[in-house]
Amino acid sequence: MRDRYLNLLKQCLLWLHLSAAFPLAGLLPLTVAAQGTPAIQRVNPTNWWVGMKKNNVQLLVYGPGAGTLSYAVAYPGVKLVKASTVENPNYAFLDLTIAATAKPGTVRLVGKKGGQTITRNWELKARDTSVKAQGVTDADFIYLAMPDRFANGDPSNDKFADMADPSSDRTNPFLRHGGDLIGAAQRIGYLKDLGVTAVWFTPVIENNQPLTDEGGAKRASYHGYGFTDHYNVDRRLGGNEAYKAYVKQAHAAGLKVVQDAVYNHVGNNHWFIKDLPMKSWLHQWPTYTNTTYRYQPITDPHAAPSDRKVTLDGWFVPFLPDLNQQNPYVANFLIQHAIWSVETFGIDAWRIDTYLYNDQPFMNRCNQVLLTEYPRIHIFGESSVNNVIDQAYYVRNNINFPFKSNQPGGLDFVLESALLDGLKQPVSYDGGVQRVYQTLAQDAVYQDPDKLVTFVDNHDHDRYLSVIGEDIAKYKMGLIWLLTTRGIPSMYYGTEILMKNFKNPSDAEVRRDFPGGWPDDKENKFTAAGRNAAENDAFQFVRTLATYRRDHAVLHSGKLMQYLPQDGLYVYFRYTPAGTVMVATNSTDKPASLPTARFAERTAGFTKARNVLTNEALNDISTISLPAKTAVVLELLR
Repeated sequence: MRDRYLNLLKQCLLWLHLSAAFPLAGLLPLTVAAQGTPAIQRVNPTNWWVGMKKNNVQLLVYGPGAGTLSYAVAYPGVKLVKASTVENPNYAFLDLTIAATAKPGTVRLVGKKGGQTITRNWELKARDTSVKAQGVTDADFIYLAMPDRFANGDPSNDKFADMADPSSDRTNPFLRHGGDLIGAAQRIGYLKDLGVTAVWFTPVIENNQPLTDEGGAKRASYHGYGFTDHYNVDRRLGGNEAYKAYVKQAHAAGLKVVQDAVYNHVGNNHWFIKDLPMKSWLHQWPTYTNTTYRYQPITDPHAAPSDRKVTLDGWFVPFLPDLNQQNPYVANFLIQHAIWSVETFGIDAWRIDTYLYNDQPFMNRCNQVLLTEYPRIHIFGESSVNNVIDQAYYVRNNINFPFKSNQPGGLDFVLESALLDGLKQPVSYDGGVQRVYQTLAQDAVYQDPDKLVTFVDNHDHDRYLSVIGEDIAKYKMGLIWLLTTRGIPSMYYGTEILMKNFKNPSDAEVRRDFPGGWPDDKENKFTAAGRNAAENDAFQFVRTLATYRRDHAVLHSGKLMQYLPQDGLYVYFRYTPAGTVMVATNSTDKPASLPTARFAERTAGFTKARNVLTNEALNDISTISLPAKTAVVLELLR
């Protein structure tokens, strides 16, 4: 009885603390469990495997009074090392070790309290030997799509009355539209034909979030960045089985799959937010504190610690509670979920959301565990910065930072900005195409710049075609740079069919449905017959270049040598002992004649060339004619 009242008092105090800490965040207080009737409602991870390098697992056990039970595990090769309780008596954390001799089977977790005995089965599985965690490399071409806006293969899962957001309405840009993994699987052939080799979806994990008020409009979490249950794929996308089926089908077609991970935060409707395990599960403040979105205090050697704390520990938005990864229970939960996802679904790479806002020592630990278990996996995070020094901080680098990141790759926001400036700005000493050259000229800061993922737009930015003024010549020139320079190129869905728009008045304008992804669409731009002449020309342009890139190692993995731009003419080469490709750009609005004697280091021994995009033969490459706003890709021949 005394213990019961002490637990009730502790929870009341915790509730008061949370009420003061989150006046704007809408978080719910901890549930006061009925201590007389303990139960186990959840165990995460939901299962593990024999034969894993990570053979120590920390189970999060949840249910009314689950933390008041005394636990035992009886299974050959599985040992309960430690059972820990925390502030909330509804939680217990069980540290298990799994011996190399353990066999697949059902492990019985036994909890006792007085005369009560509660059991819960937990599965230890055999590992699937099918291909997983292949990684993505500079030989790949990634296609980024939002599942809800790409294709609807099963209208029966568009909405569920028992979910926090029971709506689906394609006429409303802020609500769910019904796209799913089944529909995406039906378009694998389209991506294969385009020359894509890897698919990256915005998060597929359950987002059972209510509509949130953002800028005066009620919006759904169709984007996927507000997790509410880490161990379930959102059933509106088809659930776990649909995701497994998609990955298997993609692999069978020769496509890799990139999963979008979110470590920094969860949705405010996440089941453990409704009943927090402990105060330190989240970053807490006396009053609601948002991050400043300023990344400079992290690398600034003169930064005030308070500025750094707000950047890292401030919340991204009020309805996305900020996880405290310095809490070892939180860290274990996130790391184990990452491994569980790779092993369960067979994904090949991780894209990590809001990478720079995470605790970086935690990220190193998580990255290393993944890389140890899956040596070929690629990890690339989102750190939206505007200079190479700050970008290099979050990847393996050659700079004498006090903290050294072990992240293999990252999204190359700096090159994105340079590519767009190269298309938009007039020729000048430091502007225009010089921006592309100068950005690549700083690659020495990275240990391996080829592991950076390059792009010209994404789901958070204005669409590429609109940014460059809907100029088709510039559209082709920029995509040539993207698909022929160093790094792993990625393309946002619809760019290949000239989808356009600015984020005005909201992100929804750059997240419109892919035409033809729904049975009642009037146009189907997944087919040549459904596209107009300009769209087919754009599609064929991307297809030709992407296919050549895929099939020719010189273009995706060859060394890069670039020459100083002169008068708006920018030339670089990709080369191997087996071949050389020359990319020549005229970024001006007038035709130009380009003498090639200056490039003798790379052109020596070559007298002819083939235009990769037009198949035109050039029998003399001593001078190359370049129309205005044109880049050519030339396969040099002897």
